Amino acid sequence: MYVRLFAAIWLLVCAFLASVAWGFQAPFSYDPVGPRAYPLLLLVLMALAALWLVGKPSKQADTPISWVLARKVALCVAALLAYALLFEPLGFILSTALAGFTLGLLFTGKPLPSAISGVLMGVLLHGLFDFLLDVPLPLGVLAVFVEN
Repeated sequence: MYVRLFAAIWLLVCAFLASVAWGFQAPFSYDPVGPRAYPLLLLVLMALAALWLVGKPSKQADTPISWVLARKVALCVAALLAYALLFEPLGFILSTALAGFTLGLLFTGKPLPSAISGVLMGVLLHGLFDFLLDVPLPLGVLAVFVEN
């Protein structure tokens, strides 16, 4: 029952996000398929999975909701939302390091290894995207140190 309810809600969310993604336009043509292809592809795949969950036959009884797991999922969503909101002001490196640290702690990591992995993830991914893939990422507050 809970799985079908979640899948039905997720299907509605996918439909809403697809209507938003349909309006994505690039001011100049940099890609033959445009900026809407990737989000629409992901949304179609998620909608198909949600349809499968809604319609699949269930032979087992409903299990009660694990409130501990639901709390972790809510905190994970909150951490990812904070990551999205802090991405521009703090920059890629700091926001990724904070998100990595927070998610590491959330999934029972120890503080020091979570902090080290968060910082390494932010720095190494920035190097990968900026230098190897030539994708510019915001530096945020670290731009002050780079300019001088």
